[in-house]
Amino acid sequence: MLTFFGQSDKIVFALEISRELTPQDLQKLQWLFGNQPQISASDIEGPFIGPRATMITPWSTNAVEITQNMDLQGIKRIEKFVKCTAETPFDPMVSQKFNELNQSQFDIDIEPATVVD
Repeated sequence: MLTFFGQSDKIVFALEISRELTPQDLQKLQWLFGNQPQISASDIEGPFIGPRATMITPWSTNAVEITQNMDLQGIKRIEKFVKCTAETPFDPMVSQKFNELNQSQFDIDIEPATVVD
């Protein structure tokens, strides 16, 4: 399950979580993200630039470790997405442009190729 924090017209933090967040968890996360509120929508209209689903960023690894040190349990991944325009440049090797952020943001539906002899 994903939940979002931030401002949908600037920066959005997407959290992959394995359990419901308590009010205390929400308060800690809002503080962590610079007093950014939780976004109640399950889908957020873009466009946004952010990391590819297949690439967990070092930033995410550090952010998840920080939440563990804050005694927040069940957070698997945190990624940052930035609102952009059609002309905003980005590095396609590590980032991707998304028309919307949704509950399948981190899903990977790729079948491995067969071994070639």
